[in-house]
Amino acid sequence: MNYRKLGRTGLKVSPLCLGAMNFGDVTAEPDSFRIMDEALAAGINYFDTADVYGGPQTPDMEKGYGTSEEIIGNWFERSGQRNSVVLATKFYQPMGTGPNDRGLSAFHIREACEASLKRLKTDRIDLYQMHHSDMSVPQDELWQALDLLVAQGKILYVGSSNHAGWQIATTHLAAQARGSLGLVSEQSYYNLMERTVELEVLPACRHHGLGLVCWSPLNRGLLGGVLHASANGRRARPDVKENIDRHRPQLERYESFCAGLGAPPAAVAMAWLRQNPVVTAPIIGPRTLEQLNAALDSLSLELSREDLATLDEIWPGPGGQAPQAYAW
Repeated sequence: MNYRKLGRTGLKVSPLCLGAMNFGDVTAEPDSFRIMDEALAAGINYFDTADVYGGPQTPDMEKGYGTSEEIIGNWFERSGQRNSVVLATKFYQPMGTGPNDRGLSAFHIREACEASLKRLKTDRIDLYQMHHSDMSVPQDELWQALDLLVAQGKILYVGSSNHAGWQIATTHLAAQARGSLGLVSEQSYYNLMERTVELEVLPACRHHGLGLVCWSPLNRGLLGGVLHASANGRRARPDVKENIDRHRPQLERYESFCAGLGAPPAAVAMAWLRQNPVVTAPIIGPRTLEQLNAALDSLSLELSREDLATLDEIWPGPGGQAPQAYAW
């Protein structure tokens, strides 16, 4: 396993991040335990979850919230492997029906952190991430709360998720003006098919020294060989089928290209992300051990310059970073 630094920090993490969104919702605790056992044994030391994971992801449904963190905490207790894992979780989403049960207020940050520590059965969170931006909260309030958690040893690093480029810059520079380390990572929706972050988020991460962590690297399965799966009898959901129909010519060309490489489409999609120097790791969310092993196999794939150029032809991005992508 070739470990890499998380952004400009000295923290070393695996080039794949184990996402635990499915734990407690799709994947039961015993299977989640086996996935974590195998991932750690294979060298994956970077686990990511969120306080809201483990149940239906809708604001009016509270059942299941926190279950993913509880499963990871139970695994730490059983395995004794807490210090072998770089543990990342997120906060912001509604965790109750009260007006202060969500967002980035100092009140909610304190409550959310204490609740996550309890569920995770740990004394610290290695990477504490804002799940979304909340620019209605003053930066001084935000960073005073986060700096206090760092001073107390309850969190080590702060990251963002689903932030725009200007929000990354604003939030990071506000922290540095206070003498804080600031943001060390951004977690964004990024894959071969969805490349909007190349305009401003990726350049902001590069400029400020944040590691980019990519969620949905297979674009909800579309880049994982969906045409082959359909041809072999696996039916897609109606929304997925609609996307397949919309992108069928590109998907056909993509899967043919992958076949020519002798590599699974999922491996090609993750290799493309890993070879971007700003990217720290794509997040994998295996529901089964088979899916975990397929993701691990992708680590041996390296794409040539010609391969990367072909992928750009199949899945063209926005044309570079802003403003050069759209202005002279």
